[in-house]
Amino acid sequence: MAETEVKLGPVIIEGKTKVVYQVADDPELVLLKSKDRITAGDGDRSHELKGKAAISTDTTTAIFQLLNSAGIKTHFVRRCDDTSFIGYKCDMIPIEWVTRRVATGSFLKRNPGVKEGYRFCPPKQETFFKDDANHDPQWSYEQCLAANITVGGVLIGRDELDIMSRTTVTVFEILERSWASLDCSLIDMKIEFGVKPSTGEIVLADVIDSDSWRLWPSGDKRLMKDKQVYRELREVTQEALDTVKRNFEWVAERVKLLIPKPNARAVVFMGSASDMPHCEKIRTSCQQLGVPCELRVSSAHKGTEETMKILAEYEGEGIPTVFIAVAGRSNGLGPVLSGNATWPVINCPPLSGDWGSHDIWSSMRLPSGLGCATVMFPEAAALCAAQILALNDHVIWGNVRAKQLNTWIGLKEADKKSRNDK
Repeated sequence: MAETEVKLGPVIIEGKTKVVYQVADDPELVLLKSKDRITAGDGDRSHELKGKAAISTDTTTAIFQLLNSAGIKTHFVRRCDDTSFIGYKCDMIPIEWVTRRVATGSFLKRNPGVKEGYRFCPPKQETFFKDDANHDPQWSYEQCLAANITVGGVLIGRDELDIMSRTTVTVFEILERSWASLDCSLIDMKIEFGVKPSTGEIVLADVIDSDSWRLWPSGDKRLMKDKQVYRELREVTQEALDTVKRNFEWVAERVKLLIPKPNARAVVFMGSASDMPHCEKIRTSCQQLGVPCELRVSSAHKGTEETMKILAEYEGEGIPTVFIAVAGRSNGLGPVLSGNATWPVINCPPLSGDWGSHDIWSSMRLPSGLGCATVMFPEAAALCAAQILALNDHVIWGNVRAKQLNTWIGLKEADKKSRNDK
């Protein structure tokens, strides 16, 4: 969508590296336009960097698309042009959330005695109050709580801080796993949140680009491709700025590879076409987790040869696959698949009121040498398959992680509502 197609309203805010416009015909949307400018040290160091705006927009839009597709709630709507994108209008919460996997940079200065390279498991989280005049002081959880910050009509209390805290770690872990698929280590990163005035919902906002993180290819600090290269320049020459720009371009090109075409799948075998409604529920749940899912009808009892032929076809394609067996009564389908496949098999029998316990027992009482898992519900079969495939697919891993986060947030919000309803 070209920028000329978006009628811009007044400037809402302008910073060192971007400007935010109100979208004239939709009060809930804004346009964020990046600048060809790089800064460091609260603006103490600042230089023009031609092309940076487009590079930053490439990176930001790809990252937000990845997070949106996983199920993370963000302000990103769509890209507008080379240097801008459309997002939901948010009142920004003046807290910067930093997640660290490896101790380096300012953390070492603030924590003398900690050796560079110390690995945080779980990731280390820090919060900083956005205040340029005081150089964004670090705040504890208690300070953030005591500040009684109200943004967009929402008081930032314990529930809101907890939601942002957990979301921050989830975002970091999703991106960490994604970058690892390209043999690149995400060392640390910072993000910000905003409140959508129309709903009071807290969402990930602002931008996420090479200003936001430390990236070390192959885990080697000497190969870093982030803004730290610019921060550490003793003398800012055009040659040095060209190096920084090439690093940012390197990131922008590779970030597009973080959303590959799916290279994993679930295949549902059903013993009878009468089981189709049950299997459709499995497929729908798989698709919600980003797992491609195929349905096949084949009886291990009545068509053993055909079942083995279909199984051989899937294994021969070399695509990581989880088989889900749907068969009631005497479940031979799951055990036969397990006995002849090297890939995992999950039983998910269609339960009936009269014979449900027998169907479960038939799926669980296996001969020796077989290892089917058994679950009772279609959603559970899909989630189990997704968790298995997530071992080698960072996109599916991110989808599962985001689903867990959203389930947790739902419980948190329900608990808050129940307290307020007293």
